[in-house]
Amino acid sequence: MKWIFTSTLLFACVKIHAQPVFQMDSSGNWSHHFQLTVISQSHSGFSAAYSGKNSLDNAVETGATSLTTTLFLGRKLWKGAAAYFNPEMSGGNGLSYSQGVAGALNGETYRVGNVAPQLFIARAYLQQNIALGNSKYTNVADDENQVTDKVPNNRITITAGKFAISDFYDDNTYSHDPRTQFFNWSLMGNGAWDYPANTRGYTYGIVAEWYQNNWSFRLSSVAVPTIANSHKMEYHLSKAHSETLEIEKKYNINRQPGAVRFIITNSYTRAPAYQQGINALNNNNNYLLSVISGEAENNTYGGKKFGLGLSAEQALNDDIGIFSRLGWNDGKYATWAFTEIDQSASIGLAVKGTRWHRPADVAGIAGVLNGISKEHRDFLAAGGYGFIIGDGALNYGHEGIIEAYYNTYLFNNFWLTFDYQFVNNPGYNKDRGPVHVFGIRGHFAL
Repeated sequence: MKWIFTSTLLFACVKIHAQPVFQMDSSGNWSHHFQLTVISQSHSGFSAAYSGKNSLDNAVETGATSLTTTLFLGRKLWKGAAAYFNPEMSGGNGLSYSQGVAGALNGETYRVGNVAPQLFIARAYLQQNIALGNSKYTNVADDENQVTDKVPNNRITITAGKFAISDFYDDNTYSHDPRTQFFNWSLMGNGAWDYPANTRGYTYGIVAEWYQNNWSFRLSSVAVPTIANSHKMEYHLSKAHSETLEIEKKYNINRQPGAVRFIITNSYTRAPAYQQGINALNNNNNYLLSVISGEAENNTYGGKKFGLGLSAEQALNDDIGIFSRLGWNDGKYATWAFTEIDQSASIGLAVKGTRWHRPADVAGIAGVLNGISKEHRDFLAAGGYGFIIGDGALNYGHEGIIEAYYNTYLFNNFWLTFDYQFVNNPGYNKDRGPVHVFGIRGHFAL
């Protein structure tokens, strides 16, 4: 039934866009845009010596479908300032409810209990640009969460309110947006960054950015979940918060643009240490185990997670670009917000369809290798569960993923994507897999 629903929706979108499309007028002081994305996936059956409560289903699984719609509203306020507001609706579920693979398979769906579509406020923030010295200005075109404006090249930008921290950090031209690029969680961003966010990917706080020539520096302090992977957020300066620093350098090689980004992260939460989790297993302390798996609230603070990340991208010519990421966190305390990856390395490329007379099409292929700390693997091997993975036992091996997609531009404002993922050692377990995952995506944007 889900496949029928998805096919009907995509067919409806195609029929709509065969006709002239209403174009939103974002001139003047207002900006307004809209997106709708539907993803449906299936995976093959695979061998499994055993399964646990967080395992990817080893039988054939079909028709796992997600839907998101977002309205992007923006308004100029005074010189250099704007306000942005994004109502969003999302629903559906990923394969096995987004569990069983640390590099989860659909970046548009999350671990939520209710798969019915729900309306919520994704973003609501103020942004102020402050020119530095006698800076030159660049005309910036209207876009999602960007009003038409003249922006100083050398500036300080302050953003405060509710947003996705990934809106500002770990950007990448070729691998960052699951609505148009790679589906996999560990390819849409640095998988080892347990970035602060609620279940749907948003937080609140403040981000300060300093742009100077080809350099930029970003520093933020934001809220963290009260419960692992929860919608409840908290910010206590002495107990629970997360800081992120990024240094970015843009450059040109043979007149082709490139960039390198280095990121440092540090979070303070209620997360228990994995060693505490091992002790809880030995002592049958179900309460602490429920805290680690995101089913209970911890009354004790003290969780810490320190991480580093490196990202690079380079255009080889006008049609081909390559990228790579490296990520690491200390892996001593339980994963609290994103996914259960403590080390990650990825590399890939994207190719525009110019050579086959489809300049708006993009094909991409990438590989990622994910790992976890010794404390983390010992906890899983002893029978522990996080909120994403856990098979009840563990024969550890690195989780390897290869993803390939083709994103084709069909009609005005509508794209259709075909996607394939190969997953070796899902959940870091040599006793399960490999898995073949097939997906289709429809994306409409105004």
